[in-house]
Amino acid sequence: MIRNVCIHVQNEQPLLADLYAIPTAADAGLLCTNVRMMDGKRPVFIDTIEATFFFPYHVIRFIEIPEGALDGQSAATGSPGTPGRADGSMGAASAVLTDDLADLPALRLPVPVASPDDAADDADGDVELEIDEGFLKRIRDI
Repeated sequence: MIRNVCIHVQNEQPLLADLYAIPTAADAGLLCTNVRMMDGKRPVFIDTIEATFFFPYHVIRFIEIPEGALDGQSAATGSPGTPGRADGSMGAASAVLTDDLADLPALRLPVPVASPDDAADDADGDVELEIDEGFLKRIRDI
């Protein structure tokens, strides 16, 4: 079970839910349970929060899986935390996706940090800006 996944549904506020498995390309939608608002309250369009819900992919903009939610899930070992289908099966795409997601911290790209030398280069006038005379005329006429 993958807990506290944020589902961004079209034209709705984000929802929190618990997923049974990582979504794959073979799925028709997102199967989840424990759907709630971001503040933990029951949405007005849900009668029973403990029910199982199916969101078709065409109504989902994107989902956010919190960091660490996939820790301890190994497709190869078949551990209790292994994502799978309700019938116990798991496709090859899901196994590959799970293995790839387990290595996410190693795959993150570094964010470039601006150095003081970069600011000095810009201050030296390396960047030439052209002034639109028509725009300046319209401003002066106001």
